Amino acid sequence: MKILALRLKDGSVSIFETPPPVLAPGYVRVRTLYSAVSPGTEGHKIVTGKKSLLGKARARPDQVKAVIDMARSVGLKGTIQKVRARLEGAEALGYSLAGEVLEVGEGVQKVKPGQLVACGGGGYASHADEVVVPANLVARVPESVPADAAALTTLGAIALQGLRLAAPTLGENAVVIGLGVVGLMASQLLKANGCRVFGTDISAEAVALGRRTCSLDGAGRLGDDPVEEQIKDFTRGRGADVVLICAATASNDPVELASRIARQRARVVVVGAVGMDLPREEFYRKEISFAVSCSYGPGRYDPSYEEGGLDYPYGHVRWTEGRNLEAALDLMASGEFDPLSLVTHRFPFAEAPRAYQLLAAGEEPYAGILLEYPDRPVTPSGGIEIGAVAAGSGKVGVGCIGAGSYAQAFLLPPLASHRDSKLTAIFTRTGLSAVDAGKRFGFARACDSVAAVLADEATDAVVVATRHDQHGPVVLAALDAGKHVFVEKPLCVTQEELVAIAGKIRALAAADRLPVLQVGFNRRFSQAARVARKHFGKSPGPLCLGYRVNAGFVPAEHWAHDPLEGGGRIVGEVCHFIDLMQYLTGADPVEVFAACIDTADEAMIPQDHVQITVRFADGSVGNVGYFASGARTMPKERLEILGAGRSAVIENFNAVRLYTHRGETRKRCAGKGQEEEIAAFLAGVQTGQPPLPVASQLATTLATLQAVASLRTGRPERIAVEELLAE
Repeated sequence: MKILALRLKDGSVSIFETPPPVLAPGYVRVRTLYSAVSPGTEGHKIVTGKKSLLGKARARPDQVKAVIDMARSVGLKGTIQKVRARLEGAEALGYSLAGEVLEVGEGVQKVKPGQLVACGGGGYASHADEVVVPANLVARVPESVPADAAALTTLGAIALQGLRLAAPTLGENAVVIGLGVVGLMASQLLKANGCRVFGTDISAEAVALGRRTCSLDGAGRLGDDPVEEQIKDFTRGRGADVVLICAATASNDPVELASRIARQRARVVVVGAVGMDLPREEFYRKEISFAVSCSYGPGRYDPSYEEGGLDYPYGHVRWTEGRNLEAALDLMASGEFDPLSLVTHRFPFAEAPRAYQLLAAGEEPYAGILLEYPDRPVTPSGGIEIGAVAAGSGKVGVGCIGAGSYAQAFLLPPLASHRDSKLTAIFTRTGLSAVDAGKRFGFARACDSVAAVLADEATDAVVVATRHDQHGPVVLAALDAGKHVFVEKPLCVTQEELVAIAGKIRALAAADRLPVLQVGFNRRFSQAARVARKHFGKSPGPLCLGYRVNAGFVPAEHWAHDPLEGGGRIVGEVCHFIDLMQYLTGADPVEVFAACIDTADEAMIPQDHVQITVRFADGSVGNVGYFASGARTMPKERLEILGAGRSAVIENFNAVRLYTHRGETRKRCAGKGQEEEIAAFLAGVQTGQPPLPVASQLATTLATLQAVASLRTGRPERIAVEELLAE
């Protein structure tokens, strides 16, 4: 398949040939007929991308702050790696299209193959000749609505959601500030709602298009016409009942204008992206209601709705983003909403980069922009040859399953540069990241499935870097295929998966066919960990360990908190800290007890504020304090170790303080061990000696699962790995 993508580094836009996206339960596969360019959202990305690094920083100060916070947590080198991976990567463009349903995933009943549908959603309804979209973001197109009009449905839903917040009534006077395609759509919808509509913009061409398409009852150009006087006359001196701000500018001018032209107790809704330093006096004196519209409606940015397929109850949330798509299509079918009248440009999909040259240059007026796709069925590609292997002389063929930001920043660079590796096959859910990362790091082939990577004869070992819920199933499949496995933590997210993996290990070991299995517990491979262990020696006797983690806040809706998808933060991240304590003590955990902060604050997630005490087989005791509520300026990790007449402190893996009866020594360190763990894995594959004992890795995973159980039961829980392996 082909997909249009933006390179964030330089703002360049190009078409990528990729494997097709994977169809999952609750999703719909669609062959695209038309897609609509969003001049505001996508144009902003192009313009920002073409700026220098300093220009990008000035345009997004919020991201600069996030980078500074990241540097405190992962260090300067790690931050540079993550930022570089982000900038050099390709990002799919587009979020509004129409096409023919090819197939539906399990559980989808609202549409059938062969039907024409409109689709929305960033990251799903991209500019591509084939897409896979969650069912809640798909709406069937009425027979009287042509496919090119239906492609504009999501943009119409954005305008419609702004109206819902403004709640206009029959006969009211409405003003639309900003007459881009969404602003003109909002004008048409306001008229369909029985309002008199005045529109204004700084562009004479936009004002003219509004007049020409009869989207407006009155109009004026900001800067040239006496717009405020015109609006006063238009509203018979009473002021606007409703003001929709659909402009795109960092300036505060639109909200200031809205406050002046609004009547007493008017409603002002921001649909676009503008400065929002509200002039308090006007808003206070007039008691103006102010709201910001969120994209295409309730459900947007909620993973349980968009990805999980859980619809909101109709009686309680009448207008979700999916139902807004349906409403926009119904208005097109009735003739009251005519988005095609706003289309100024059409491009064949093969020439799609020209559309973005138009947006970047800003020399030609535009509103609606459509991309037209060839009228041909999409055929499965299976896989794509994408280039020469990065390390052609390497002895170990390495495939990759999943290639998110962490993998691209910390796992793929050392794999690509290691003399013993040759990169073979790569698979990701969307296909785009597989081809993009594959080309940049030197993989030979991008595959369309996990099975295709595991069947690749040149692949000796696989790196699993998917979301957490896929780790267990992919590890089992890879072991079945006889592949060595490096799986980014956690090993799995449920006790049932752990039992299955232990059973598979037991069976393969009995047949003398057990490949190397290594979980990405990188901290034990770090320079800081090696220095601390050497300080205490191989058999230091029981140690006391105190590990404080300033984990940082993760929104409650994030997938990491989902017990099935992410496993929760204990299973997903605390495993790192327990494993490091295992390495330093030389002993596996045998018992765990967990307690969380007792609070009435519903925003507090128990696993975000927890103390976990672990007892080890040699008598050592470790305590992990994992907290999300600390100051972001505080370094993320600090580990204190005491025993055998010695002490040590690991300070965020930047330095280690060593104490003996003679005094203190401080050693600077760098990195959290990602490069070293990859090197150890490749060496283990070649020698047949795994860097980490399998039983120890199972113990770490079981310890985290039992810590979660301890939170439920309120008592210590046993960690009996030998029982798993003996069953």
